[in-house]
Amino acid sequence: MESNNHSNEKPVGNFGGFIKYLKNDIVSGFLVFLIALPLCLAISLACGYPAIAGIFTAIIGSILTTFISNSELTIKGPAAGLIVIAIGCIEDFGGNGMKDGWTSADMTAYKAALAIGVAAAILQILFGLFRSGILVEFFPIAAVHGMLAAIGVIIIIKQIPVALGVKGEGEPLEMLQEIPHYFLEANPAIALIGVVSVLIMFLWPLVGKKLKFLSAIPSPVVVLTVAVFMGMGFDLLHQHSYVLQEHEYQLNERFLVDMPDRVFGMFDDITFPNFSVLSQVKAWKWVFMFFIIGSLESLLSAKAIDLLDPWKRKTNMDRDVIAVGFGNLCASLVGGLPMISEIVRSKANIDNGARTRFADLWHGIFLLLCVALIPRILHLIPLASLAAMLIYTGYRLAHPTEFVHVYKIGREQLLIFVTTLVVVLATDLLIGIAAGILLKMVIHVFNGAPVTSLFKSNLEVEEIDSNTSIIIAHESAIFSNWIPFRRKIEEIGLVQKRNLIIDVSDTKLVDHSVMGKLEEMKSDFEQEGLKFEVRGLESLQAFSDDAQAARKGGLATLRRITVISDGSLEEWLIEEFVKCGATGYTVTPCVGAGQSQLQQGESGGTPRVRIEIIAPVEVCNAMVEFLRNDILPEHKVTACIETVDVVRIGHFTPTEDLKKL
Repeated sequence: MESNNHSNEKPVGNFGGFIKYLKNDIVSGFLVFLIALPLCLAISLACGYPAIAGIFTAIIGSILTTFISNSELTIKGPAAGLIVIAIGCIEDFGGNGMKDGWTSADMTAYKAALAIGVAAAILQILFGLFRSGILVEFFPIAAVHGMLAAIGVIIIIKQIPVALGVKGEGEPLEMLQEIPHYFLEANPAIALIGVVSVLIMFLWPLVGKKLKFLSAIPSPVVVLTVAVFMGMGFDLLHQHSYVLQEHEYQLNERFLVDMPDRVFGMFDDITFPNFSVLSQVKAWKWVFMFFIIGSLESLLSAKAIDLLDPWKRKTNMDRDVIAVGFGNLCASLVGGLPMISEIVRSKANIDNGARTRFADLWHGIFLLLCVALIPRILHLIPLASLAAMLIYTGYRLAHPTEFVHVYKIGREQLLIFVTTLVVVLATDLLIGIAAGILLKMVIHVFNGAPVTSLFKSNLEVEEIDSNTSIIIAHESAIFSNWIPFRRKIEEIGLVQKRNLIIDVSDTKLVDHSVMGKLEEMKSDFEQEGLKFEVRGLESLQAFSDDAQAARKGGLATLRRITVISDGSLEEWLIEEFVKCGATGYTVTPCVGAGQSQLQQGESGGTPRVRIEIIAPVEVCNAMVEFLRNDILPEHKVTACIETVDVVRIGHFTPTEDLKKL
């Protein structure tokens, strides 16, 4: 692949780019198609929709949005993050996710979900037309990540029974308790396919690291190949039974993907919405769930892919929401799932060397050809293998390292993350993320953010010279007042093409979300050839050592170490203390006498030096360790440590230059 050999010339996504980068985009589109095909089928079935619905969505999304959005490298299609909403909607309207086969109740619920998808799509289009894409900036990072982790946990819980060949129903926490029973009741043949598929999904990336020539083969392709042959070995196409340890188990086509039985048969499965359900109040709960969560996930994915784009092209978020909205409108009108800008396939698109948005188009064309021409081959795919892919996807969303990463940013971030996750599991997505937002606001007030600043930014703008302005933030800079703050930054800096300084020294709190967004703004300014500087962080106390940790004003607690020694040790002590991280020191000549001198009657005292240093706890501990190991065994030195409060913690924090000394 050419993903690591990008030229400096920025590719353009017009017809000229279509011709110029045809080879790159076709190759990437084909490789993304190999990943997308099984995932579209898996996600669709997990949502309680027919398998073909996910294919409809990916095809429509890739062809339609390519010509509306300016997002060059995102892949549009169904996403695992919407499974929880979709299956919840299906169940609320009487379906059960085809656990008893495709029944009239499932069809009724499916048509209701399509109508809800149309209504949500219209809201997305209006959302973009009114330039409201910036509202995604409101949601705090920890709450969003907690929501995604909860989705991951729910996906794993819901797919374990499918991977084992048993029926599983109920709320996530209820099903979690039933997992031991699922394993005891598992159909051994199906469970073997599921377990082998899960192992491949987890181990194949490790194999690829050891054997580089295998890394180009996507793990879903390996899973499908192995699972199809295992399904053929177990003869899943035909109804039969087998006995194992005195238990009889059934095998049949129910454990395979239901696909059209003839060429171009996919068009027979086009299904139209039942708009009458929109007269029911409960329908609008799901409309807003699809609209809010789908838009949020899509915008976050588009932003993430912009950061990964080798040419740093910027997506117009309002335009992208409009594109996704039109895609969802058309998909829902013919029987498709809701779509978003999907992060995993988009990342694969970049890694495979895509240049323009037409790679997304090609991936959809390959999907169309595959499903239209060889549906009977797709029918050979065992459902257990698709469940295994979703279990792996869920694990990535709720990866244990995500908890560790959030904790390192700050304990309050972990509290918000876990609260959102638990409430989502116990209730639903909207209540869960609302709980995370509410908790974050409570924590902000507790940490000193004025209540009046929760939704209103207090900003002061000054002009330094003809090219540079400064924005002074007062009271607080937090996620809930970031949108007007960002608009002011864009208006003065990016629109007027001015260098910008952000001064936060007068704030009582700068939260983690704003710290991350200020870093993003710095990248935006650098792309425009402008300077962006944040001042005043040194006057605030960080909640952790992480660069993007929240910071609050007020006095910071540090340590003061006082060392009294012979003057001959002065130079050595200071040199070593600076190596430990001291940012400054005070030396005072003095006269004193120790216990032994007083006992010997020497009350006149001897010349000494008094060295005082104020430093963070870890620096102070390093200095104490040096005194214990190198000074005290050989020299008579007195040292004491006390806790002090300082106004500006930044004055006592080692800089990178000092650390190199």
